[in-house]
Amino acid sequence: MAERADAARNRRVVLDATERLLAEGGGDHVSLDRVAALAGVGKGTVFRRFGSRAGLLQALLEERSRELRRAVTEGPPPLGPGAPVRERLLAFLDGLSAIAERNAVLFAAHEQACAEDKFADPSYRFWHAHLAGLIAAERPDADADFLAHALLATFDGDLVRHLTRPDDPRHFTHSVQRLALAVLGL
Repeated sequence: MAERADAARNRRVVLDATERLLAEGGGDHVSLDRVAALAGVGKGTVFRRFGSRAGLLQALLEERSRELRRAVTEGPPPLGPGAPVRERLLAFLDGLSAIAERNAVLFAAHEQACAEDKFADPSYRFWHAHLAGLIAAERPDADADFLAHALLATFDGDLVRHLTRPDDPRHFTHSVQRLALAVLGL
């Protein structure tokens, strides 16, 4: 069923308002009241659509990672099927790190808001399943489930901000990729 035009517009203005509040003041600056006021919609509209602050941040993160998900599932190699596992792993970590580097404040706010249910988050579940599958394919003897969680634990918003340097903006990405190769013995 297609989304109504007014619902799509409201969704867009609410997500834009959330992003603006994150940029202005970080995760602590985002509340359903503030988002609704900035978006020019009622608080009930935000609540009905997203359910909570955590749901709002989950939706924004999912939007930011949609292109990566599509590339992993149906895109060309090395992100998509057909490339050697090592290349897919490095390409995926590059793509996910790029999202984290551009959205470190969102990652930090998302972690805080979703702390109790982090592992049920749709984006996290997809990232974990993909990483675990790649790890299992490369190292069938390893605990792929644990290693995927361990790699994703490095995507802490505060750590991303700390390691993203003006003189080396991809430092975090390269560090995560080296960690993955070391963990996998590659």
